[in-house]
Amino acid sequence: MHNPPKKPLLFLIESLSGGGAEKVLTTLLRHLDSNKFDVTLCCIVDCGKYINDVKPYVHYTSLLPNPEQVKGIRKLIYQLKYKLIYSWLPLRMVYRWFVPHHAEVEVAFVEGFATKLLAHSTNQQAKMIAWVHIDLKNFHWTKQLYKSQSEENEVYRQYHDIVCVSQTAEASFRHLFTNQQAHIQTLYNPIDSQSIIEQSQQLLQLPKPKGVRLATIGRLTKQKAYSRLLHIATRLQKDGYVFELWIVGDGEEREMLQHYIQEKQLEKSVTLWGFQTNPYAFMAQSDLFVCSSISEGYSTAVTEALILGLPVVTTACSGMGELLKEGECGIITENSEDALLAGIKQLLDHPEQLAHYKEKATARGKEFTLEALMKPIEDLLQK
Repeated sequence: MHNPPKKPLLFLIESLSGGGAEKVLTTLLRHLDSNKFDVTLCCIVDCGKYINDVKPYVHYTSLLPNPEQVKGIRKLIYQLKYKLIYSWLPLRMVYRWFVPHHAEVEVAFVEGFATKLLAHSTNQQAKMIAWVHIDLKNFHWTKQLYKSQSEENEVYRQYHDIVCVSQTAEASFRHLFTNQQAHIQTLYNPIDSQSIIEQSQQLLQLPKPKGVRLATIGRLTKQKAYSRLLHIATRLQKDGYVFELWIVGDGEEREMLQHYIQEKQLEKSVTLWGFQTNPYAFMAQSDLFVCSSISEGYSTAVTEALILGLPVVTTACSGMGELLKEGECGIITENSEDALLAGIKQLLDHPEQLAHYKEKATARGKEFTLEALMKPIEDLLQK
């Protein structure tokens, strides 16, 4: 008996630099059924922490080399090609000249330039899917790429399916982009809980914690609002709380955050760990996970915290109600510094509440099985 031919898929993303959506894509591509799908991953820029993790599972290609690895004349060629792709050429030509176009399904995996480019696909046969990872009503970062909202609306009208990563993100998308003919739905991010639990068992040679240890993981960007988390640390220290705050991740705000830590003499309480290939070992040695974000789509880091049975205090942003069962499995505060501080203090002051949420988080974490999360994604790609 002959196996049916594998379905050729194309995933397009700007890069695989270490963010939540990039990590989700890596998990998704590693666990797609290789008997059913033949996957090409195309990055616009060849850089990021997850490239080597994903290469064994896909045909990997990129439009531009890693800018840090080009020198001399190649640097000039890189800059010229960058301008051609991002500014000078009509996107239909960028697609035709640079993007592989043999797939039956073409997926723009993150809202933004990849979605704008793929909307100009000349592959008439392909089913087109756009993935939306953020609550665009509250954090409409993509609008800088378009002349107007109607231009962005028109881009999404080129897609057959639009996938949002939470119900909140879906509701926001529907509110912003009307008269879409696409099928719009929520599909939760696939998470490899077994691998997370295994990695969390790696022992870190660290001194015993001083008081309660708070952890947070994410890119050091404005959206994650780590500056307000440091303001909270300053206020906790001033109020005499004994605690440690671990921030795992890297990004453009690192220097500014480091400067603030020194200025406010927070070195004994706060550590910036930078990007870690195994953040789960750090989570496993913590008592409480804190999410200070201004906005999210569906937080990978909070999902991972629940899988590791870590109680969560988070600001109210997209997906948190779904993840924490409207506050049953963790504390969701108003999206402000004062409210988040009050939520953290509540658990520092009441260890029995911390224990209660640990129990709830552990139970909720068991519900995230990779098989259950991958099935609807594979069904969509198969259709």
